[in-house]
Amino acid sequence: MNSRNLVLAIVGVILVLMGAVFALQGANVIGGSALMSGNPTYIYVGAVVVVIGLLALAWAYKQRAKPKPSAPA
Repeated sequence: MNSRNLVLAIVGVILVLMGAVFALQGANVIGGSALMSGNPTYIYVGAVVVVIGLLALAWAYKQRAKPKPSAPA
């Protein structure tokens, strides 16, 4: 895995975690910000952030799995 894919995977994981926190705060499952807690808007914002994070992880995995072209002999 090259450094670009590693950074993309790390960003994806961070986005998934942040989105989960946003959604759980919006659903009033976990406490925290008075602005976010119990506000249903943040459930949707969190879901979108989770999806973006999952897409970043999928992209990093896809790039890792892609075969490298062989050098001409």
